[in-house]
Amino acid sequence: MAKSEIIIGCMSWGKWGKQFSTQEATDLIQFCVEHGNTAFDHADIYGDYTTEAEFGKAFVESGIAREEIQLVSKCGIQLVGETRNNKVKHYNYSKEYIINSAEQSLKNLKTDYLDTFLLHRPSPLMHPNEIVEAITKLKETGKIINFGVSNFTPSQVDLIADKIPVSVNQIEFSLTQHAAMQDGSLDQILQKNMQPMCWSPLGTVFRAENNQTKRIKTVLKTLSEKYAVTENILLLSWILKHPAKISPVIGTTNKARIINANKALVLDLDTEDWFALLEASRGLETA
Repeated sequence: MAKSEIIIGCMSWGKWGKQFSTQEATDLIQFCVEHGNTAFDHADIYGDYTTEAEFGKAFVESGIAREEIQLVSKCGIQLVGETRNNKVKHYNYSKEYIINSAEQSLKNLKTDYLDTFLLHRPSPLMHPNEIVEAITKLKETGKIINFGVSNFTPSQVDLIADKIPVSVNQIEFSLTQHAAMQDGSLDQILQKNMQPMCWSPLGTVFRAENNQTKRIKTVLKTLSEKYAVTENILLLSWILKHPAKISPVIGTTNKARIINANKALVLDLDTEDWFALLEASRGLETA
């Protein structure tokens, strides 16, 4: 399971974003590790199934020992693209496909094991027995350490967890998208002692101009002055204060922003300020 509390998301490192050279990726891997961000979040689909292999090459070049980092990857989504002959986007959670996907990720990332292996999104056709057989084999052969899911509802987690331990759930969670506090997801995570990760931790605060984000920015401005930190640190510290101990997956590749994000780890956001931000997001008092 990821050791660093703030995880580096790698979706935009390759074809879907920055298109880093091997040297640029190597340099960023080394930088992240030096600053305590030792967990890297991948998925087989990133960069149309190309980003993992690019990262793997850069990781070898970095000279960093495997035990110094944690690698997370996901499988299950079948995209329509240049690298696969799919006619329509769909999901595949057959035993054979799950095992093959994990083994391909190992090959791409130049590693013998994944610290955490996730089912990327739930499929209406998934059968828990197929999943259990695949994960059991991958664990028994040492190819994955921790098994989890991503974007699963509590009932979908239970469908699998009744048969095999699910130790991670990577969910969407932020000040602008906090349904996980109402739909039972974070309650289940606490109850089952699972490790939550969250993608898009800054939400839409800096990407959308609407009544919700306007209210949030008003409170952020006041709190930014109170704590002498930037607004994105406040948004991350809001997540980190939750008792489930959620690990944000940050998508930035900017070194200064990575350093800045880590400041959220030492910011103790006051409880009333936490609720002030929630109230601003919801547009009404906490019930």
